[in-house]
Amino acid sequence: MANESMRQNWTDGAAGWVANEAVFDAVFAPVTAALLDAARPAPGRRVLDVGCGTGTLLAKSAAAGAQVVGVDISEGMAAAARGRVPEATVLVADAQTADLLGQAPGAPFDLVVSRFGVMFFEDPQAAFANLRRAAAPGARLVFACWRSLEENPMFSLGSTVLADRLDPKPESPAPGAPGPTAFADRGRLDALLTGAGWDSVRIDAFDFTCDYGFNGTDGVEERVTTVLSGGLGRLAREQLVPRIGVDGWESLVDEVRAELRRRLVGGVLRFPGAVWIAGAENPA
Repeated sequence: MANESMRQNWTDGAAGWVANEAVFDAVFAPVTAALLDAARPAPGRRVLDVGCGTGTLLAKSAAAGAQVVGVDISEGMAAAARGRVPEATVLVADAQTADLLGQAPGAPFDLVVSRFGVMFFEDPQAAFANLRRAAAPGARLVFACWRSLEENPMFSLGSTVLADRLDPKPESPAPGAPGPTAFADRGRLDALLTGAGWDSVRIDAFDFTCDYGFNGTDGVEERVTTVLSGGLGRLAREQLVPRIGVDGWESLVDEVRAELRRRLVGGVLRFPGAVWIAGAENPA
């Protein structure tokens, strides 16, 4: 099944993600480091980055000497990744259904990685099986994915101020539905990977701090920018500006800022993040 709803979502959201690339790279730096420590890209290895976004893992893997291929469902994301990592091959495709080796000819992949790029598939078991078909015997799969909404203020801090003004209010996603926390259930994720034919599955909890004050500011404006450019922020602007006007919208954004300032820690916006670092092997 082609993932058309997510294709549209990431097509619409690409501009905001690209504009805030430096913010996301800084905030997610601990996750990137943990993932790369587990994956260990190396010279001579062919690496596939799933949901490559603007190319963070592609750049890190290329710097380690690996041959890199990225795949993303959004043309905007792929274009940014190509600009950032010119030596990479970057496909615009749905990794759930695409013939990855057909579109990026070469040896099967020695390593498949992803940072927050595998949680959006309509049929995740089919997607993991498709990735395994593109992987060499003995290849490793290593990715980071979010745990629960309750463990991650990333998905509520500041944005609830906007959500509370919407009518109707956005519904919480059903457990396991495609989206950021689709793999919050560790047992389900294990079963999906095993069902797709991967073995030696290991899923470790990794806790970190989302630090929006990475550049010496209190981080409030950086967080506001990412909230407004995300899906909820775009929806809120679209629905509320016609209702409350531009001045009303600016007042509402000031409420977002005030909420964030109430959450400063030592004068800086910092809050916990909770992910899984998952790994598996393609049977030889």
